[in-house]
Amino acid sequence: PVSKDKIVSFLRDNRLYLAIRLYPKEERKESPILESSRPPLYFVMKQPYAKVPRFIELPCHEKNHYLMFVEDIIKANLDLIFPGYDVESCYSIKISRDADILIDDTASSADLVAQLKKKVKKRKIGDVCRFVYDRAMPHDFLDFLVDAFHIHRDELVPGDKHLNLEDLRHLPNPSKSLHSPEKPKPMKLTILDEKESIFNYVARKDLLLYYPYHSFEHFIHFLYEAVHNPETREIMVTQYRVAENSAVINTLIAAAQNGKKVTVFVELKARFDEENNLATAEMMQAAGIKIIYSIPGLKVHAKVALIRRRGLNGEKIPSYAYISTGNFNEKTATLYADCGLFTCRKEIVNDLYNLFRTLQGKEDPKFTTLLVARFNLIPELNRLIDREIALADQGKPARIILKMNALQDPAMIDRLYEASEHGVQTDLIIRGICCLIPDQPYSRNIRITRIVDSFLEHARIWYFGNGGNPKVFMGSPDWMRRNLYRRIEAITPVLDPDLRNSLIEMLTIQLADNQKACRVDAKLQNIFKKRTPGTPAIRAQYTLYNRLCSNNTQQPKDQPAMSQ
Repeated sequence: PVSKDKIVSFLRDNRLYLAIRLYPKEERKESPILESSRPPLYFVMKQPYAKVPRFIELPCHEKNHYLMFVEDIIKANLDLIFPGYDVESCYSIKISRDADILIDDTASSADLVAQLKKKVKKRKIGDVCRFVYDRAMPHDFLDFLVDAFHIHRDELVPGDKHLNLEDLRHLPNPSKSLHSPEKPKPMKLTILDEKESIFNYVARKDLLLYYPYHSFEHFIHFLYEAVHNPETREIMVTQYRVAENSAVINTLIAAAQNGKKVTVFVELKARFDEENNLATAEMMQAAGIKIIYSIPGLKVHAKVALIRRRGLNGEKIPSYAYISTGNFNEKTATLYADCGLFTCRKEIVNDLYNLFRTLQGKEDPKFTTLLVARFNLIPELNRLIDREIALADQGKPARIILKMNALQDPAMIDRLYEASEHGVQTDLIIRGICCLIPDQPYSRNIRITRIVDSFLEHARIWYFGNGGNPKVFMGSPDWMRRNLYRRIEAITPVLDPDLRNSLIEMLTIQLADNQKACRVDAKLQNIFKKRTPGTPAIRAQYTLYNRLCSNNTQQPKDQPAMSQ
């Protein structure tokens, strides 16, 4: 029960509750008792969470299948739960609690670890920052809950009858005759079969993987080779988000136990992964891995790995760099669409080694090829945009394509507006936050595409036309202030012509999507792209998968072409 004076229930973060208003039953008299003469009672009931499914399958009737929300079943039987009461109404509610952890970001590593261990435990009891409720709830009912739970009015978010609709992904299939759409299955590259060393292949040519279309096992195999290669001197990796019981971490531990020097930079401030990162860091440290914790005042968001090698007789042999748009996480690598580049080009390997030395506080670095946020990234982006503007002013083709998760930084948005006003044709493929406004006089040459499909689009790929000699970059940052100014991010140019063309082809396919793509209009609303009559159906994720399969010389039999 809930009263304005005392709350006996603690509402847990993001859990569904039923708010119920009822009245005590009274003996029937000759004249009806007005409901307003009976004081109402309020109850908040936690909806079953762990042992009861959200959806209940009902008996089949006339070949029709029926599913019901569990809360609708509860609502229909409230009279059994509250005998002696007249149930007037019942509505779904939920709260979100402040999950931010306020720490002294300038503290030493030891103090930072101690702070995090103490404060992550309090995350689930943080202040209420959002109260979602069924918009059909009467105002006086809502007012009572607001007062009773001390909710601020600006924290109210009206919802619908059923909340947490992300649970629909667990909707049961009631009929064996109904088949869920088949998702692309990760494929293994035939050029990297069991007989081919990744080291040997990358020594000849750069290698680009597209996740989840390509198997993340190739990266695990890359680490295994480093573990067992007698010429491996050191393995250096950044850790931002890793899977629980991670094969990556287990392989690094095996490397340390095999006598290899292993250095891992662990970002303790990765939101919601603090506890997992702390636990894996302590486990790696116990195995003899050198752990470098967060840099005061900064987050390290770069997704990079470096295998340093030297010949057994001291001769110089190739070392290997890996730069990715996604985390070293084998679980999300099956859900997120990312890219990972293997290379042994000296200029990239040397820059990456300088980056790791910087993370250890050993030198003020100079990067010749990699773009690193807070060092040379912003100046180079401005130079690339200036180049396209100059081409447009000369009447030559000028083109920019930017694929990323978010575009928020005002300074870079202004640069894109400026480029548009000079005639630079710009396409943005933005999955999430986008603060640039298209279809304005100052943005008439900018178009925004958003793709939501089977996999979460997570890659950051940047294309600049460069007068017919295109420059393509890939790496970890979005164009948000936090990424560009308050984090360490790593971006690499794609120097191999074949791989560069492959990424350009991917961008072209995504811009042509007419099945799952939206354009963003001047009101920042998503408007589904319409398929022009007579044009082929293009579903970018599946088209790309089929293209990658056809490029794989021996497509496995269990990987048929995916329908559009």
